[in-house]
Amino acid sequence: MCGIVGFSRPSLNATQYSDITAAMSASLAHRGPDAHGQWQDPAAAISLGHRRLSIIDTSPLGHQPMQSASGRYIIVYNGEVYNFRALRAELSRLGASFDGNSDTEVMLAAIEAWGLLKAVSRFTGMFAFALWDRKTRTLSLVRDRLGIKPLFWGQVGDLFLFGSELKSLLACPGWTPEIDRNSLAAYMRWNYVPSPHCIYRHVQKLEPGTILTWRQGETPSIERYWDARGVARMGLAANHDLSDPEAIQALDELLRNVIADHMVSDVPLGAFLSGGIDSSLVVALMQAQNNRPIKTFSIGFSEQRYNEAEHAKAVAHHLGTNHTELYVEGDHALNLVPDLPRHYDEPFADSSQLPTYLVAEMTRRDVTVALSGDGGDELFAGYARYQWAEMIWRRFGWLSPTLRSKLACAVRSVPRPVWTLAEGLLPDTISAGRLAERADKWAYYVSQANSDGIYQAQHSHWTSPSKAVINGIEYDGLSSNPDLVHDAPDFVARMQLMDTLQYLPDDVLTKVDRATMAVSLEARVPLLDHRLVEFAWHLPTRMKRRDGHTKWLPKQVLETYVPRHLIERPKTGFGAPIASWLRGPLKDWAEALLQSERLASEGLFAPEPLEKAWCDFQDGRDELREPLWGVLMFQAWYEANSTVNPNR
Repeated sequence: MCGIVGFSRPSLNATQYSDITAAMSASLAHRGPDAHGQWQDPAAAISLGHRRLSIIDTSPLGHQPMQSASGRYIIVYNGEVYNFRALRAELSRLGASFDGNSDTEVMLAAIEAWGLLKAVSRFTGMFAFALWDRKTRTLSLVRDRLGIKPLFWGQVGDLFLFGSELKSLLACPGWTPEIDRNSLAAYMRWNYVPSPHCIYRHVQKLEPGTILTWRQGETPSIERYWDARGVARMGLAANHDLSDPEAIQALDELLRNVIADHMVSDVPLGAFLSGGIDSSLVVALMQAQNNRPIKTFSIGFSEQRYNEAEHAKAVAHHLGTNHTELYVEGDHALNLVPDLPRHYDEPFADSSQLPTYLVAEMTRRDVTVALSGDGGDELFAGYARYQWAEMIWRRFGWLSPTLRSKLACAVRSVPRPVWTLAEGLLPDTISAGRLAERADKWAYYVSQANSDGIYQAQHSHWTSPSKAVINGIEYDGLSSNPDLVHDAPDFVARMQLMDTLQYLPDDVLTKVDRATMAVSLEARVPLLDHRLVEFAWHLPTRMKRRDGHTKWLPKQVLETYVPRHLIERPKTGFGAPIASWLRGPLKDWAEALLQSERLASEGLFAPEPLEKAWCDFQDGRDELREPLWGVLMFQAWYEANSTVNPNR
């Protein structure tokens, strides 16, 4: 895992190229603490930089930027290509020779032999790389199929620049970072900025599965080499009707092969273990292919609602892993909160960012690579919100919009004390102290115009972002794209697809990448290997949801390794007790960021809706914790980037 940077600006001399590239690379030292390098061609107006976290071939023969055997191509690369050994053997038979044992050298040989598009289509892994073609003076930026590795790029006048994180672009002179108010409005809805947009004007995220091609003086072109929508559409149409035993065996064998590939490493390796289905499945298949105990890691909170450590410990004990757990002290977690924007250098407010960082921090003490279970919910329809949304629309969607609106108004009119009283009459598994919040959500969802509106409502933190952001006009979201109905007519499958296209790369994978890279830990996500993704889309619905249970097929595979009683429990999630923190030890910090005078002087937010939300939250409206967390994370980010122009 590494960090990559680069830029082009005519009329600079060699010293200027070197100094600017060094500054851009230095900002990514956490992504690559083991080595750094740069390459320039001032005559062609191009400079590339690299920071290295040594994983495969830790010798100098894996150093980057790396030049192809012919000298035509120069590459800077972040990620892992897991099938590089098979590709190397094939290329050797075609006459290629190799000096070292890195996947980078194999990638260059593949590009020389087959061309960029065909080579990328054969890479299995996670990657973001820049390739300079010295012959045609063409720069290509490439991002992996699912968006596991990040890549930002921008063009301002005659300056073209790119980098693994935004902080590297800020280190490049020649442009003034300005807030994109429309992106800020989108952030207020989602608690992240959806791709391809960026919080800064003139900067974009390269979308997953695409190749950007740029030449000096020309507008960049972007082509797609892998299309998640097309994969979903073809898979749903094909719908492989396997028997239960056939499907269980097929998934088991595929998982074994994929996880074996993801365990290739020349440095110590382990896994995150929450005790849930996905991480337990990854760990079980890892341990099944190892003679010695693998290292697993989990964290716990004293507040039981957020604590999965006990479940993880039980799974680890059964599988015989070398397990490490850390119960987080409140002060340690709280002290990290104001510093989160330094790691997530674009505004980002998934509250599980904190526990993710904490488990990464602990894991890095023992290993350099960790496998994660992320992606299983998107692949196998595991989120409870899928079931809830589908149930609401199935039961109430046939009613007229007017009647559904009246139902919603009736539920909203029930005083909160009545819901509180009702909680005392219901089991904790039903109410969990959040009955009023759930009733309010139900009313919001049932009043939506269509089923996809429920999906957007589930993800919405601020329901009217443009009212909160001054002069901000929200971008149309995926859920308003009518073409998705043709790709995935089934509502649950469509929610999976929308998550795969946006929530997964822009929230889940962003969270994992920044948290792990902040501590120089490489995280791998085997459940998002494209072979597994394509397999999952070909499965019939009954292999994912059956008899009221989600993730049916992965559970059947896991039960051959772990007893059912250890894994059959309600999904806890991976969050932090931010509501109690914002009413307690973080209250002063939050109020300082939300001061009316401060908001007015910054000129980005309308103070009134934020002030009302804060007062309502302090009065017990727990459902406002995530929207407020989003505002606070932005404010903390904006404070840390005080030189950013608000673009008044």
